[in-house]
Amino acid sequence: MSTFNKPLNGIKVIELGQLLAGPFAGTMLAYFGAEVIKVEPPGDGDPIRGWRLLDESGTAFWWRSLGRNKKSVTANLRTEQGRSVARRLMQNADVVIENFKPGSLEKWGLGPETFVTDNPDLIFARISGYGQDGPNSHKPGYASVTEAYSGFRYVNGFPDGVPVRPNLSIGDTVAGLHAVLGILLAIVSRHQNNTSGQVVDVALYEAMFNLMEGMVPEYDGAGAIREPSGSTLTGIVPTNTYLCGDGKHVVIGANGDSIFVRLMQALGREDIAEDPKYADNAGRVVHEDYIDGVIAVWTKARSSEDVIEVLEAAQVPVGPIYNVADMMADPHYQARGMFESIETPSGPLKIPAMLPKLSKTPGSTEWPGGEVGTHTDEILSGLGFSAAEITQLRHDGDV
Repeated sequence: MSTFNKPLNGIKVIELGQLLAGPFAGTMLAYFGAEVIKVEPPGDGDPIRGWRLLDESGTAFWWRSLGRNKKSVTANLRTEQGRSVARRLMQNADVVIENFKPGSLEKWGLGPETFVTDNPDLIFARISGYGQDGPNSHKPGYASVTEAYSGFRYVNGFPDGVPVRPNLSIGDTVAGLHAVLGILLAIVSRHQNNTSGQVVDVALYEAMFNLMEGMVPEYDGAGAIREPSGSTLTGIVPTNTYLCGDGKHVVIGANGDSIFVRLMQALGREDIAEDPKYADNAGRVVHEDYIDGVIAVWTKARSSEDVIEVLEAAQVPVGPIYNVADMMADPHYQARGMFESIETPSGPLKIPAMLPKLSKTPGSTEWPGGEVGTHTDEILSGLGFSAAEITQLRHDGDV
């Protein structure tokens, strides 16, 4: 167990969400010291415990990472007694994270208005597909659909192909990051401005919309709709993926004017390096196909290792395209402490470290995601429930 202070020590968080967006936010807060109590349905708990590849105990490897540092309490939010348990938890908390369909907590008597008197400083982080209000708020919002609605999927892919999704639930994770940011801002406001609790309203589509860079002003100011551009970046040249002679790809980003000169010199193309029509990005955009063709011919004649060695010597940004095996074998990843080793019921397991890195109060993994309801008795006893009451709640299926 870590002996140093973590920045969120003393902050109590109740995590009511399931699957990814809410739980990812909870994981980040727990990593940096918050006491995160995860409320799960009795029985199987959060469905993500059984998703994808499973360890020898039948638990998802992913859960050991996503559930780290959290205390698991069971409470059946579909029964009044189960909701009363959740209500008691929330009355003694600093933060609640939930990602149910908007209106669900209100229907269960667990919405923000319930705690205005009993816990006015309570911060509610509410994550949904389309936000807590607006004409689409009632719609179910999975990451796949909201990524498309946000504009992200439109620009992701090749011009003549079907819009592509990364093989990740990126909308959930990005929404979780926004929830963490909102929670921390609300905590700062509570302490510095002497405000009470407030609602952090995070919509998955808006979290992805926040990544859309200059698309809105470019459209409003110039009528330009950014289109998909494959492995390039519209209006910035050269930055692309190039095939090497060993069948591997490298990414080269040489869109800075001086960097482009160094790239062409490394390729032995002094003629291009010295040609004024390529001297700035605007000129290079006009000749994008030609420049990319020159680079592609050069990389195809060399191994990826040779390409990287030559360009790094010329101080040109270049790198390989890694899969997870490459990451875990890479000495830089290892030197930066990007993997943490944990012990699970099925044996040792490596999981990713979480970011950002803090020099004086870093986060850490104290324990892996455990079993459903491991901390139910401990937490409920701390709330004043007697052993007999806990036994009755469990018998009735409320916890």
